[in-house]
Amino acid sequence: MKIICIGRNYAEHIRELNNEIPDEPVIFIKPDSALLRNNAPFFIPEFSNDVHYEVELVIKINKLGKHIPIQFARDYYSEIALGIDFTARDIQSKLKEKGLPWEKAKGFDHSAVISKFLPLEQFGFAPKESIKTLNFSLQKNNVVAQQGNTDFMINNIDEIISHVSQYFTLKIGDYIFTGTPAGVGPVTPGDHLTGFIESTEMFSFQVY
Repeated sequence: MKIICIGRNYAEHIRELNNEIPDEPVIFIKPDSALLRNNAPFFIPEFSNDVHYEVELVIKINKLGKHIPIQFARDYYSEIALGIDFTARDIQSKLKEKGLPWEKAKGFDHSAVISKFLPLEQFGFAPKESIKTLNFSLQKNNVVAQQGNTDFMINNIDEIISHVSQYFTLKIGDYIFTGTPAGVGPVTPGDHLTGFIESTEMFSFQVY
């Protein structure tokens, strides 16, 4: 399985990091060793002094596909989860300055938190109905740190699937992290992170 991630998909987040709005989706990939499931604790890696949380909606691909037209993209997912794309921001900044790939900053062990998956019908979407107006949020120590809504995506989920499938064959069980809204920030030992889709708690875990 692949973990495909989309960067710079919310304008406010782009602005907070002083990046440019991309002409097409920014894609990077994490290895499966990056996964952190079942509310397991996150241990800040020794090589970074500035690890940031980035909460994101995650979809799971449910059938094989390549060169998927946008109008058929909804046929390729039926469940949604919430995730965190942990980013070693200090490492990423150094790599970007040198024009090097981001993998060490984005794909390190346990940098891809993922919740349970729930059917889209649970959030009021009819079968085959594309995702729209879905809220999600992250609390750090019981204070809201990030709030997002799919209405504010630069590229919506169907567009993302269609675009990604032009370059990578999507297989059953692949995950796509769909981008983070504004409000990213650092974690420190002792923090507790809790994520929600609408009012449904999706994950809750400790940082060490």
